[in-house]
Amino acid sequence: MRAGNEAGVETVGQRLRRLRQERGLSQRELASPGVSYAYISRIEAGARRPLSDRDQRELRLSEAELTLRLEQDSPDAEAEFAALLAEGEAAGDAETVARARAGLGELADRRGDFATAIAELEQVRTTGLLSPLTHADLYATLARAYSASAQPRRAVELLEDCLSQVQSQAPEDVSAEVRFATYLSYALSDLGELDRAHMVVRSALGRAEDAPDPYSRVRLYWSLARLALMEGKPRSALRQIQRAIGLLEATEDTRQLARAHLSCGEILTDDREPEQAQEHFELAEKLLGEHADAADLAWLYSEQARAALLLGEDEPAEQLARRALSLLAGGDPLKRARAYATLAEARPEEIDASQAEFVQALEVLEAERRWPAAASVLRAWSRALRRAGREQAALDVLDRAAAYGIRGAGQPAGERL
Repeated sequence: MRAGNEAGVETVGQRLRRLRQERGLSQRELASPGVSYAYISRIEAGARRPLSDRDQRELRLSEAELTLRLEQDSPDAEAEFAALLAEGEAAGDAETVARARAGLGELADRRGDFATAIAELEQVRTTGLLSPLTHADLYATLARAYSASAQPRRAVELLEDCLSQVQSQAPEDVSAEVRFATYLSYALSDLGELDRAHMVVRSALGRAEDAPDPYSRVRLYWSLARLALMEGKPRSALRQIQRAIGLLEATEDTRQLARAHLSCGEILTDDREPEQAQEHFELAEKLLGEHADAADLAWLYSEQARAALLLGEDEPAEQLARRALSLLAGGDPLKRARAYATLAEARPEEIDASQAEFVQALEVLEAERRWPAAASVLRAWSRALRRAGREQAALDVLDRAAAYGIRGAGQPAGERL
């Protein structure tokens, strides 16, 4: 337990400051609508002393929301949101109820319980108390939950409505428009409507050219990169991410810069250029530093493992894949599948044992209906069987790969493993 007061217990303000500093965030960067950087400063300094019950709930809500932003998995925040929900309902405090439900919905989404996330967040949405302009993350999470629940059309409809509200109610807020244009482009691309996704991004990019906020253009370059990948144009995607890197290097946002380098390395690995990819991974690792969160580290290890495999470094590839999997429980399904497949391929002399990893990779991808990616795993499995001299088994697995390839012929190129 960290020393923070006479009992040696870390106070809320001290814990908030520690978590913020560990992640390299300023008070301004941590601030969000409804929680100003000055308010954060007062919490950290222990100077906020609310009087009324409503003020006490407001302080506790703000602390729980900040904890949610700083910690991926927070049982304390979940318990606090549940308590605030009950107290808000008992007091007839509609805003407390809405914000508590929003926090519970976000936590449900993070653990992969998308049905609960949708149920909580839709209740918040129907109140009209938390708008896309003040609580953009709420709507982004709801859209993501719809997409993850095989309801991409609902995600598109939601985000179209958000974008329309922003354009009509705050036409001067370019950052908000760009944010929802980006989310909408993702949802449209998930539906395979790449032309519409391009139109949305290009329109927003025109608006963002003169915006003082570099993050608006970074978001759009990222969207264009994603679309290029889905169209099977990795070099075009790489150029867009390099544009984002140029802008991010002028900021102090080392985490987003690290993620941009991870994206470049991932594309280069997909393009079978592992040496160049490793340069980006080394930069990303330095930028993430000692306090990287589990999701970023899992991404790094998973991609380093794939690059090592291409370089013929089987033992490092196996170790990195295992490290990635230890952090990926409940995480991104494509990254988990890649790590399982890499772990299997890194053990060419252990074909009987490695088959379990191939099966695990397939189970993840089949559950997500990622047919082209599943076909890619089956082709890798077939190669491993052939190296082991099991020709008939290799042909059987290759037949399954062909069937999955046909099944996923309509999916975007970016769905391939």
